[in-house]
Amino acid sequence: MSSLVLGCIADDFTGASDLASNLVDAGLRVVQLLGLPDSQESVANADAVVIALRTRSAKREAAIDQSLAAIQFLQDRGAKRFYFKYCSTFLSTEQGNIGPVVEALLAKLDAPQTILCPAFPRQGRTVYSGNLFVGGRLLSESEMANHPITPMKDSNLPRLLSKQTELGIGVISYPDVEEGKAAILERLRYLYQSKVQCVIVDTLHNRHLQALAMACADMTLLTGSSGLAARLPDAYRESGLLSNQKSIPSIPNISGRTAILSGSCSQATQQQVAFMKSICPAYLLDGHDCVVNRVRAIDEALKWSRNQIPETPIMIYSTASPTEVARIQATHRPEIAAKGIEATLAAIAQQLVEHLGVRRLIIAGGETSGAIVTTLGVKSLRTGPSIVTSVSWSESTGPRPLAIALKPGNFGGPDFFQRAIDMLP
Repeated sequence: MSSLVLGCIADDFTGASDLASNLVDAGLRVVQLLGLPDSQESVANADAVVIALRTRSAKREAAIDQSLAAIQFLQDRGAKRFYFKYCSTFLSTEQGNIGPVVEALLAKLDAPQTILCPAFPRQGRTVYSGNLFVGGRLLSESEMANHPITPMKDSNLPRLLSKQTELGIGVISYPDVEEGKAAILERLRYLYQSKVQCVIVDTLHNRHLQALAMACADMTLLTGSSGLAARLPDAYRESGLLSNQKSIPSIPNISGRTAILSGSCSQATQQQVAFMKSICPAYLLDGHDCVVNRVRAIDEALKWSRNQIPETPIMIYSTASPTEVARIQATHRPEIAAKGIEATLAAIAQQLVEHLGVRRLIIAGGETSGAIVTTLGVKSLRTGPSIVTSVSWSESTGPRPLAIALKPGNFGGPDFFQRAIDMLP
């Protein structure tokens, strides 16, 4: 019989890596599949499979179709529970895909109700009265309000979600969550009787996530950040879905040059790039050139790379301040500028791997990660140990093994890149 218990889909590649990392930390054997897998893809000996999609900012119909195809693959492999992972800062505007995808998944799985829990208190993401907070500030007052692709102007999740779907939307408020599993279950039953299919949960502490996981262990479909997902293995062990034996991950043992490729413009990544510039050779891509003269941008970066000492890590980045991002977007539409930079970094990564001996890649930014691993033809990853919470080293499968770390923009401290490099043998 299949050992697969949890089948997951994520709406971007670093989100999938974040989820896989937390599940590995919880003792699961995890396979991460990059993009829609073909019907012959093996997931043998996995407790959980995470399928990384690029549906966050895709057209709505494409996002739904890809999500349903991924869920079908997981159903065919015998998955018993399902998880739809999105960012802990939601990153889904009024025209976004979270609501429509949830609606489609509920119908596909014939599930009567699901949870929406983007909260991840350990990372500073909390929900109170249905409002999402980032580092103690309303989402709409955080740096996410100026996100270049999905600007988050509304912190109220029920209101935002109601503009994406016609499903019934309700909230389990702080007092009920604080009381624990029994109160959560009672509230879920009441909301179900009131024809509420999508339930947003106030979450201020890690213990709230634990209580929610225990209360929802029998739900076919759950949705949220990796914060809730990380608590599910213990809930599944208690309910008998999983054995009590925990897996211990191993670090990728891959030699070769190391390259950092950063496309994220988050505050955390800006600090990480600034820290690393004082340690290793660094090359700044011109965002304008990435759009209008991509061939030259790629050639200049590769010429610079060839002149660096092979044993020294290198960093190539487009990470920029909000002022610089605004300057580029004044000339090019945000989506055009983003696609140009992602394509440039992906082409550079391909050349670094094929011709300059790079075998260890640290990639910052969700869309950047998706573009690079897709261009490299990486189909699956074996998730290894965590570098920091929610970010792991992984090893690609296939004829050319690579050590890959996919970092969501806002994760990790200033020394993240150096910590990642130091972990490898």
